[in-house]
Amino acid sequence: MRDAAAARTAATAHGAHGPGAPAGDGADAPAGNGPGTDTPAPAGGGPGEGPGRAGEGYAAARVRLLQDTALSGPDRRRALSGLTDRWLAGLFTAKAPTGTALVAVGGYGHGELSPRSDLDLLLLHDGTTDTAALAALADHLWYPVWDLGLALDHSVRTLGEARAAAEDDLKVQLGLLDARHVAGDQDLTAQLRTAALARWRAEARSRLPELREYAGERARRHGELRFLLEPDLKEARGGLRDLTALRAVAASWLADAPREGLREARDTLLDVRDALHLTTGRATDRLALQDQDQVAAALGLLDSDTLLRRVYEAAGAVGYASDVTWREVERVLRARGGTPRGTRLRGLLSGGRRTGGRPGAPVRERTPLAEGVVEHEGEAALALHARPDRDPVLPLRAAAAAAQAGVPLALPAVRKLARSAPPLPVPWPAEAREEFVTLLGAGEATVPVWEAMDAAGLITRLLPDWERVRCRPQRNPVHRYTVDRHLVETAVRAAALTRRVHRPDLLLTGALLHDIGKGWPGDHSVTGETIAGDLAARIGFDAADTRTLATLVRHHLLLVETATRRNLDDPATIRSVAEAVGSSGTLELLHALTEADALATGPAAWSSWRATLVSDLVSRVAAVLAGEPVADRTADRELTAEGERLAMEAWRTGGPVLALRTHKTGHTGGEGAAAVPGGGADGGPEPVGVELSVALPEQSGVLPAVAGVLALHKLTVRAADLRLAELPAALTEGGSTAASDVTAVASHGTTVAGDFATAAEGESATAETPRVLLLTWRVAAQYGSLPQAARLREDLVRALDGSLGLALRLAEREAAYRPRRTAIQPPPPRATVAPGDSAAATVIEVRAQDAPGLLHRIGQALEEAGVRVRSAHVSTLGANAVDAFYVTDAAGEPLSDVAAARLAQQVETALR
Repeated sequence: MRDAAAARTAATAHGAHGPGAPAGDGADAPAGNGPGTDTPAPAGGGPGEGPGRAGEGYAAARVRLLQDTALSGPDRRRALSGLTDRWLAGLFTAKAPTGTALVAVGGYGHGELSPRSDLDLLLLHDGTTDTAALAALADHLWYPVWDLGLALDHSVRTLGEARAAAEDDLKVQLGLLDARHVAGDQDLTAQLRTAALARWRAEARSRLPELREYAGERARRHGELRFLLEPDLKEARGGLRDLTALRAVAASWLADAPREGLREARDTLLDVRDALHLTTGRATDRLALQDQDQVAAALGLLDSDTLLRRVYEAAGAVGYASDVTWREVERVLRARGGTPRGTRLRGLLSGGRRTGGRPGAPVRERTPLAEGVVEHEGEAALALHARPDRDPVLPLRAAAAAAQAGVPLALPAVRKLARSAPPLPVPWPAEAREEFVTLLGAGEATVPVWEAMDAAGLITRLLPDWERVRCRPQRNPVHRYTVDRHLVETAVRAAALTRRVHRPDLLLTGALLHDIGKGWPGDHSVTGETIAGDLAARIGFDAADTRTLATLVRHHLLLVETATRRNLDDPATIRSVAEAVGSSGTLELLHALTEADALATGPAAWSSWRATLVSDLVSRVAAVLAGEPVADRTADRELTAEGERLAMEAWRTGGPVLALRTHKTGHTGGEGAAAVPGGGADGGPEPVGVELSVALPEQSGVLPAVAGVLALHKLTVRAADLRLAELPAALTEGGSTAASDVTAVASHGTTVAGDFATAAEGESATAETPRVLLLTWRVAAQYGSLPQAARLREDLVRALDGSLGLALRLAEREAAYRPRRTAIQPPPPRATVAPGDSAAATVIEVRAQDAPGLLHRIGQALEEAGVRVRSAHVSTLGANAVDAFYVTDAAGEPLSDVAAARLAQQVETALR
């Protein structure tokens, strides 16, 4: 193995390493340097007399440095870089022939080395060095590094080979921009650096667009750092790679990044990565959930949320600087490529009169947008006559004008506004409030304008409570944004719904403030109600509007939680919502806010099924607010024709009968029904869900059995309704065809499975009234198409007679499902009694980590407790399940308080 490694090293002396030169890891350089440069440490030592011992002094000094509590941050990184320089220089000098130099590139070249970063090294030679001597020098350098277990990114090249590699690979070019001399011929290193910078500046017009595309592709692949629960500190947008790109832009001399806060942001990201390296002992850039508490402790921070918030703030600064810088690059490149957009040859039209430049020169046009605001070169800038020191509304006016025009706020304008604009009087004048609402109503264009103002501190000056939600992480994986960005995104979504409400201003403001309480302890809806009221008064809304906004914030989850977790046929449910909302105008606003909030949360928070349930609830509550009586739909109702037929077949055969029916968006049955012969509907409107009807003679264990079978077939349960039907004796008399085990498509496109038979004449009469359980489930396929009704029935029969081994098979499914979960231990399940939610039943609410068979286990616990389940309402958000069960005692009455509490405890115990 030693000979093979030596041969490989010798080959590199002739440029056999391929196009990749070290760009390295280090602090923030691009990864991946072409084939052959990331070489693992070979087994054994290197050639010569014990090169492994050459690193013993360095290794000890390195350990002492990393364990020195007096050193941290940039000082420690520079010290580690200097220590490594001296060690490598000593190795190099002992064997170096003339015409060679050792050069640090990439992150190591930047002069700050993290504990587990790669050593990015280029062995540079002038082409006259003997191949054998060069190979010996390379071995003398690389082997001690490998022996210490350090990651090494290396290459051996002449000046010409380095230049050719940079031409072929942008990442190599970026690495050479940070080239730094370590040992050997300083003139050789100077030539390399000078040539690299000169070529980069000469080719900037073609290279910078390539660099921007590379950054965009990386962002699409790794996401935006400030919104990730497990961010990649280097690769994600706003991370260390973007800092490398910003340095490269500055080196081109075409543009420069805004400096405010950028150095602090870089230090924060590197400090966090250093702590991550030291606490995990791994060369990793991903801040995994299980490591965040340790990293926070190592940095002396309160907790992992504080850590993430600091990381997000740094990433936000880097991301904003990147946006501003790339806009400037685009402007410069556009200007150098021809007449800039938004200019006109005023010199030619003004008879040679000077217009701020040389006679006849093109003059950039400034288009008015609002009082004191103009569009200039694709950005909203301050007009020449603007006086921000005398116009406290100008920041909001400029922001609203920029957003409505779909252009960003120019950085100089933002800086001047932050520096000069006086604070708004409290309450705000009407103009300020109108501009604020106009800004929020601009849709997607609101986001970059809001972020520009936020970066300059203008938002917290306008809304002091914003600081507590700024960059605040949300641990619920359903949320894809931090709290502050989620609020802005909700306003963006609400802007598309303003035509549905009579007061768009209240909808947009409520959208921005609905989660403002998350910056404080306790229930954020309750806390937010008070904060929203204070902010509404500050913004200048009158007392009535302030109360409405406070109500929107207090109850912004009311509609979706009630619609998905409560029985809408229960009059108590509808009355409680009507009492909370208070008026039809507030209900209208709350309906739109509910949709906007869910859409801004993430794809798991909203669906056509949820939209249908919420709309149904809103229509019922609106009727009550209009003075109509609440219809009691919980009482036993007459069976439908289909329900009657299913019940008869179940009673006659003594076994289960199943029917599948799909429903389209906006329908709950009837005309929306379509056949489901074993799969979803093809084309047409998006399915709200599939209705599964199960009828079978009264017996125990039905709920857990059906739930378990559905879980085995990978069907997600959204809602369940259970009723006990008594069949009149007249319906059960008469004859029919002989028994046959079939699957038939009945009327109205329903797929039915069962043993269709009629008892022999004289056997239909019984001493007791026939009782049949009717279960109606709303389900959806997790993957692929729906199973055949006949297969579901077959497994249900086996589950009921015990031959299926349901518990064992569900345990196997859950074991297979578990490795895909996060390594963080989820909170324990919780079962509680929801008091006063129903007059006809007791409501048990269960919150638990979602898993295959969860509903089966809950059903089993309820079955063992001897209660009757009238209906179940299932809601899953990401990995969290929130299910509500309406239960009664054997006599059909609600449970006593003591019995209800005991039942909740039993369910909770069964799930632990």
